[in-house]
Amino acid sequence: MTTLLKKLTKTKHLVACFGCILLFTYCKNENKMVDTNPLLQAFNTPHQTAPFDQIKAEHYLPALNAAMEEGREDIRLIIENKEMPSFANTIVALEKSGKRLSRISSIFFNLNSAETSDDIQKIAREVSPLLSEYSNDIWLNERLFARVKEVYEQKEALNLNTEETTLLDDTYKGFVRRGALLNGEAKQKYREITSELSQLSLQFGENLLNETNDFKLHITNPDDLAGLPDAVKETAQQLAQSEGKEGWLFSLHAPSMVPFLKYADKRELREVLFRASASRGNRNNDYDNKNIILRQAELRLNKAKLLGFASHADYVLEERMAQSAQKVNSFLDELYDKSFAFAQKDVADVAEFAAANGLQGPLQRWDFSYYSEKLKTSLFDLDEEMTKPYFQLENVKKGIFNLTHQLWGLTYKENKDIPVYHPDVFAYESMTQTAVSYPFCTWIFTRVKPSRAELDDLLPRPASGKWRKHHPPHFRSL
Repeated sequence: MTTLLKKLTKTKHLVACFGCILLFTYCKNENKMVDTNPLLQAFNTPHQTAPFDQIKAEHYLPALNAAMEEGREDIRLIIENKEMPSFANTIVALEKSGKRLSRISSIFFNLNSAETSDDIQKIAREVSPLLSEYSNDIWLNERLFARVKEVYEQKEALNLNTEETTLLDDTYKGFVRRGALLNGEAKQKYREITSELSQLSLQFGENLLNETNDFKLHITNPDDLAGLPDAVKETAQQLAQSEGKEGWLFSLHAPSMVPFLKYADKRELREVLFRASASRGNRNNDYDNKNIILRQAELRLNKAKLLGFASHADYVLEERMAQSAQKVNSFLDELYDKSFAFAQKDVADVAEFAAANGLQGPLQRWDFSYYSEKLKTSLFDLDEEMTKPYFQLENVKKGIFNLTHQLWGLTYKENKDIPVYHPDVFAYESMTQTAVSYPFCTWIFTRVKPSRAELDDLLPRPASGKWRKHHPPHFRSL
């Protein structure tokens, strides 16, 4: 028995030692990843643009975690500042906090929108609740809000300029709109709602993308291509070849689906493609979005009421030009009254033309684009294929560059040293009349057009945080 106990004790010690070795190795590898992670290093690229040629999917999660820790330290320093709250040590310090996280997350989520992958989507699912928690920890921090509120209540005596006043107002309002005035149980409820909403929004987008990518209309009979322009058929053939198939493939992505619905003579095939697009997220499969939509609507209403708004629309519109759901509904009613009769006439004209040209039965949604195009051609002897040579990519870029040169004196030069995340992305330097150079990026054929706010953070923000005054980047999506 004694011998057995000694052996067990020895084995336990060996297991413990082995565990320590594994932990040490993991920590060492983790530190090495941080030390070599291009997202956590200075961007030694033209204009300090993101080094997409060095960034790999496995870099994002460690970088985001490290940046969140850095951001938390920024907030801790503000809260524990022994000096009385001031515009500089609270509002400006808060504005400058988390800069690295803002930039890395913008790079990541832009990539997830424009050129995603299974690995990127997996990271997004993992990091979204972490970012939601990080955000809530800031907006719901009572000590931090107390400092912000104290500065805000002194606003009239601070002699701030217009920019500073706007920053102070936006900061205070940002806290209020994100639950800073809530108490106890209500704050916890707000956390739960925002966390779940972030996950649902991500899942909704992934489901829609999966549904879009999963469907292909495979055509092998050349007769089924009747009516389609040669360029459309060529693109469909290339898509089929890329997937190792004979014939032609048409997808639910707009560059493939829109011309098919507009030109394909085969009505039954137009219906197949249209129904496949219209039913995305509504097929009772793994990618079904119906329950997600219902849950999102419920949570958004609960969040709005928690913050004192009658509806989610009122909450969102408070910071928009319309300001209230009532005003938006008034605008829509006015638009309806002035335009609906014209819309009815357009539909009637197309239906009459379709019937005169052999359509049996009522005009359906998969017929409208097809017969509208034919009606336009018959009336004006003009179709979009005739204008395409004037809108080739190089002509469009040249037109945009010439227009901005005439309006603002800008000139452009392509810079192939600026790393890009996809071959269809082109990077330019734009020059003002004073010869100051700024990066300009043109996204060609992106799946989703990123917002200006998202794109701003692909470049380093100046210490002042004032883009428009100091360092205006230019981005366009074609």
